[in-house]
Amino acid sequence: MLVRTVQLHAYPEISKLPMNRGAYSFNYFKHKGMVLEIVWTIIPAVTLMFVAVPSFALLYSTNAFCEAEATFKIIGHQWYWSYEFNDNSKGLGQEGLALKPLEFDSYMLKQEYTQAYYFPKNLCVDKSLVLPTLVYIKLLITSDDVLHCWTVPSFGVKLDACPGRLNAVTFIINREGLFFGQCSEICGVNHAFMPISVKTVTLSDWLLSRVSRNG
Repeated sequence: MLVRTVQLHAYPEISKLPMNRGAYSFNYFKHKGMVLEIVWTIIPAVTLMFVAVPSFALLYSTNAFCEAEATFKIIGHQWYWSYEFNDNSKGLGQEGLALKPLEFDSYMLKQEYTQAYYFPKNLCVDKSLVLPTLVYIKLLITSDDVLHCWTVPSFGVKLDACPGRLNAVTFIINREGLFFGQCSEICGVNHAFMPISVKTVTLSDWLLSRVSRNG
């Protein structure tokens, strides 16, 4: 039925249709707008190819693991984040420096506090994760209850936190600052109140703060 419909649309005067063409001849489907349809199909396809080819290398690089110099563990809860650092300092080039483990929970601050100090709404936390710059960092992300997603758009990091599973990502931060993110998985009624705050400092400042805090 579909073939017959296309045939009648392409050749309204069916009596003028040459009899030596087969039932599935290309000319059955030939019409005045065929060239335009070919053009507007090929051009987007070629455009997508030009976009896809560089993306392959980018996707590969984001999933490639480098030898990390510092490893942090992140645990998602309903509805806050826990951070752990239990790494030695050999990877940071400070073999004689002892860094004690660090564990803390990060909760969102109340709206009254964020308004008083001009922090972004629903993004300010009581304790931020402090990371060193120009150092290969490895994050191990998991969950204690339901699915979460640790996401910081400025880092290009978006990784699911799954119960009973460790997901990992490595990256490097090239500048100091304060960066924000949010859980990107619908994890429950307070999903919108599970922010992420990361403060980045130089390696020397990070080591100094770690030693002074734990010394």
